[in-house]
Amino acid sequence: MILTVTDPCRPLPMALDASRPLEVEVGCGKGRFLTARAAAHPEADFLGIERMLGRVHSFDEKCRRLKLSNAHVLRLEALYTFWYLLPAHGVRTVYVFFPDPWPKKKHHSHRLFGPLFLKALWKRLTEGGRIEFATDHEEYFRFVTEECFPSSAAFRRVEPMARGPESWTEFETRFRGQGLPIFSAAWEACAGDDYELEPMKVAPEDEPREGIPRRIGKRYVEDVEDSAQ
Repeated sequence: MILTVTDPCRPLPMALDASRPLEVEVGCGKGRFLTARAAAHPEADFLGIERMLGRVHSFDEKCRRLKLSNAHVLRLEALYTFWYLLPAHGVRTVYVFFPDPWPKKKHHSHRLFGPLFLKALWKRLTEGGRIEFATDHEEYFRFVTEECFPSSAAFRRVEPMARGPESWTEFETRFRGQGLPIFSAAWEACAGDDYELEPMKVAPEDEPREGIPRRIGKRYVEDVEDSAQ
């Protein structure tokens, strides 16, 4: 199901049962990973966040074909979704697999991982809720694991989940096929004093822009196939 935002500053009134666990994937693509999770865990609900329209429709079609009533997709920017639209401390697991690393230093402010995302992430995760991260970009991995998360006492690092070929994303399948190394890490949300998220103020040049160009080998190109759909 493709979800519709009716109020851009209030939690999504989606057809999800608050008593059921919720898992969210940022940049879900065509849904290879998340639909497999949804099929294997009918007791939980799953939400994919994706900006590319063609991928959103592919995700929705896959859910319909597999008759998955517990998988949903939202076409929106990830930081905004976490800041405004997800339930407070209502997400069991967040998956961020192969986000755009924006490798040029002048573009680093566009990366998803940063103080704003971590602040919103903790607000949405349950206590002990996990974030699973994977990338093929070693510098970005070092930034996230050695600079980003260590700057926050709200998370503690844990062992990442084991994922076999059946749970690789579309991009991971492509990258592994090219022989690229894959780096993975995970964190749990620690107990702490709760807080409210004030209206977000982000300069346009500092907005995270995950999901625009994608890395293929050592080149960064736009996903023309998906953009044309």
